Order: sequence, then structure tokens, then C-alpha cells
Amino acid sequence: MEASSAKEGILKNIRKALTQRVDQPYPGIDKTEFSFSSNGDDLAVLFAEKFTSLLGKFSFCESEEDLVAQISRLVDEKSWNDVYCVDENIKQALSSFGFTHFTEKPLVDVDVSITKCELLVARTGSMVLSTAESSGRTTSVYAPVHICIAKTSQLVYDIKDAFIFLQKKYGTQIPSSISFATGPSRTADIEKTLVVGVHGPKEVYCFLLEA
Repeated sequence: MEASSAKEGILKNIRKALTQRVDQPYPGIDKTEFSFSSNGDDLAVLFAEKFTSLLGKFSFCESEEDLVAQISRLVDEKSWNDVYCVDENIKQALSSFGFTHFTEKPLVDVDVSITKCELLVARTGSMVLSTAESSGRTTSVYAPVHICIAKTSQLVYDIKDAFIFLQKKYGTQIPSSISFATGPSRTADIEKTLVVGVHGPKEVYCFLLEA
């Protein structure tokens, strides 16, 4: 009974506090808006530096032929037999240049997944993924390796720029899921030892196409 009474007392105080207006304790302090601006650096270079510092693998592609050649070489080097991709535009583009590693296996049984993205955020080295452009959230999360194909025209400087772009692009029809992937999944929760690939892909590649 005592525990129940104490709980009721806490809830009563919370409800009372929520109904009472509290003035700003420091009215003289101006609102701070955190804003970052580019210092003129090349966004592709800035993204590559930040992305690789966070354990991502970056590669620049001068043409679609170069893109397919690099991905094919990587797949052969890693001995990946099953490449998952549900984006028909990507599959058709790569297949037209002779890429033959796509599979119909379920996502949980593949070696690597390939997706597009909404944007690349240079300052943080993040890939902006959505259900509209990334074939659903699971495609970039469930496979042990994620390959993202992006264009230089998709580079923005900061996260704030990404939100402005998405708002203009979708208006009120925002995709059901938008995520910011910054390198491979990693955690140091266990004895402060960095472990990669716990909650998502253990390797993340970004192939940036000049376009």
C-alpha cells in the first residue's frame, strides 16, 4: 500500500506541474540556433574524408561503365555470389554493362545489398536513406554489407540542408522512414570495446558517380 500511495503522490505532483505555467528562468538569454556553413571545400572530398574516417569505404566513379567495373571487381574480390537489389533502375543499368551477380534469394540469405539514397551529407559523412529511394529500410540494414550508389548532385553540406531539401521534394508526403546512416553499425557498449556490425551492416560502401 505504501508503494502505491507513493506512486500516486508522484503522479499527482506531475499532473499539477503540467497545469501550471512556468516562466522562462533566464529571459535575457537569446535563443541559440546551431548552423554550419561550408568553408568552400569540395563537398565530395569532404564527404569522402568524413565517411572513411567513420570506417566507410568510398570510391569515386567517372562514368557508369567505371561504376559497374568497380562494383564487379569488388564483388569478385570478396567472393560475393548473391547480390540483393530490388531497385529496377539500378538492376537494369548494371545488367546492361554485364553485371550478373543479382539474386532472387531472401534478403536474410544474401552477401550484400545495393541501394540508392536521397542525399549525402558532407559535414557528417552520412547517407540519407528513405523508403522512397532506398528500397525500404530493411534493404540497407539486414544484409551484412551495404553498397550505396549516389551522384555528386546529391551532395549537401549539412543535415539542416538535407531536411530543407526533403521538405521541398516531398512536401506533406514525407516517406514513412528517413534515416541517416553514418558508416557501418558499431557499438562500444560491451567493456568499451568497439564492435562493428552489431545492429546493421559490418561494411558500408559508397560509390559516388559524377553526375
